[in-house]
Amino acid sequence: MRILFIGGTGTISTAISKELLEQGHELYLLNRGTRNELFNKYRKAKYLMADINKKNEIEQAIGELQFDVVADFIAFLPSQVERDVKIFAGKTKQYIFISSASAYQKPLSDYRITEGTPLANPYWEYSRNKIACEEYLMKINRENKFPVTIIRPSHTYDERSVPLGVHGEKGSWQVIKRMMEGKPVIIHGDGTSLWTMTHNSDFAKAFIGIMGNIHAIGETIQITSDETLTWNQIYETIALVLGVELNAIHISSEILCKCSDYDFVGSLIGDKANSVVFENTKLKHLVPEFVATKRFDEGVRETIENVLAHAELQIEDLEFDKWCDRVILSQEKMIRDIKKK
Repeated sequence: MRILFIGGTGTISTAISKELLEQGHELYLLNRGTRNELFNKYRKAKYLMADINKKNEIEQAIGELQFDVVADFIAFLPSQVERDVKIFAGKTKQYIFISSASAYQKPLSDYRITEGTPLANPYWEYSRNKIACEEYLMKINRENKFPVTIIRPSHTYDERSVPLGVHGEKGSWQVIKRMMEGKPVIIHGDGTSLWTMTHNSDFAKAFIGIMGNIHAIGETIQITSDETLTWNQIYETIALVLGVELNAIHISSEILCKCSDYDFVGSLIGDKANSVVFENTKLKHLVPEFVATKRFDEGVRETIENVLAHAELQIEDLEFDKWCDRVILSQEKMIRDIKKK
């Protein structure tokens, strides 16, 4: 297949790009070239160096090329997918938009999620924008037969960052560092809500099975692992891999949102604080051979080993570290004060 990825070097798209190159597909990456070195050891991708937001640059870079699949991994706003439709109508047999499982209704009426679960997230603008993108694309599909497929990933991770529930703006390393130093780490809620972690290598297998699949045109498909974990299990597994004892402090998501300048309202109340179990029957009907084979304990071990081996991935966040200490001390003081009375 001749394939164009807009982006192509993120957590999700990197694994897909690598696998497609290994399979011998003709892959074009449309981006600014900041992370294309990731593919140097593979059969080289073809790079289109352009800014997707500049129409003249895109038209010049694409020229007369026609594609079997175009996938946009970096579109977040309706105006961006509208731009894509104008550029790629008549130039691709399938356009894939990456939405988000955070678009599903919050609060959920049923923790079991299918593609038919209603979309509504009053807590996170990011999710509402994804919903608006989906609505526009499906309208264009119905009215103009634009060949769209919508993909909804949930929490997908790779070897570059340990997946967690509560962390600062600079990523998860500071939490890992706290664990290794024996310091307490914050788990939102009581840690018993259900969550699904998907390794990007498993996501890639499902995604590639949908590419060029005529039965996926006009469809919305969620891609996740079938493994369900509590947040306590997630943190305990990470501590076990690190070889340390977990010192967990449970704090309600509402309090974390109210006592922080971090955008926890969207990422917690609008996402991770909810119990979710994904029903992937539709995906397996479209891609019968798909099985998510990377258990979380296996995948996160690989991630931690990689992060510990690469200093450039160990980005400290001292402000977040101080914030954790303040929040934890404040809760401990509140408990002491209440007991005194």
